[in-house]
Amino acid sequence: MDINDISQEEFEKIEAYINGQLSNEDLLEFENRLKNENHLATKVEDIKIVLTGLETQTMKEQLDEFHNELSSNQDKTVVNQPKVRRFNWKRIAVAAILIIGLGSFWLFGGSSNERLYAKYFTPDPGLPTTMGSNDNYEFYEAMVDYKQGDYKGAISKWESLRNLKPQSDTLNYFIGVAHLASKNEKIAISFLEDASKNPEFALKNDAHYYLGLAYLKAGNTKQAKVNLKKSSSENSKEILAKIE
Repeated sequence: MDINDISQEEFEKIEAYINGQLSNEDLLEFENRLKNENHLATKVEDIKIVLTGLETQTMKEQLDEFHNELSSNQDKTVVNQPKVRRFNWKRIAVAAILIIGLGSFWLFGGSSNERLYAKYFTPDPGLPTTMGSNDNYEFYEAMVDYKQGDYKGAISKWESLRNLKPQSDTLNYFIGVAHLASKNEKIAISFLEDASKNPEFALKNDAHYYLGLAYLKAGNTKQAKVNLKKSSSENSKEILAKIE
């Protein structure tokens, strides 16, 4: 998809959807479009990445000014001109590069790995938190933290347990996934590598999937492929089809 082909109207609609600003009626209509229009989900992911990149690099003000400029220009248009105008995405990209600096995240196609990772990564749902056993209480207490999105708290508790059981594949796996969810892919790799080495580990298939995603996020496409090929998940197959 060429991001330059997204109109102002469509961009604003997608932006409102991402920010949760659509009315119930508009939300229902948009979600129906997502089900029926193949390319709309891709557009949503592309714009989500753009907005995230702009926000994290203090570019929100530039985007607001860009909106204001468009509105001002529209007021000056003659009657026979189309009401839908095209965004000059290259202008945003250039501004982003100037602020972010050379060698960092390229918003538009410079890092297909980043885009794939953003599309496919969701944290492991975790294990059922049945804390009936005193022996496993601390583990499941950390699992509750993990499920609530408190990855730092979960990691701290699991690492305390890991000091006693350094070879625990389950601990290595969930610590690795929690680090990945915390955007610490380099740290996650070491834990997931350990978890994936045991052929008898019940979550070995998932360990290879998340390890592949971690390497993808880290920019190591070769190792991403190696691990994704060892996972039988449908997502692994889809990612491999896109990077091979």
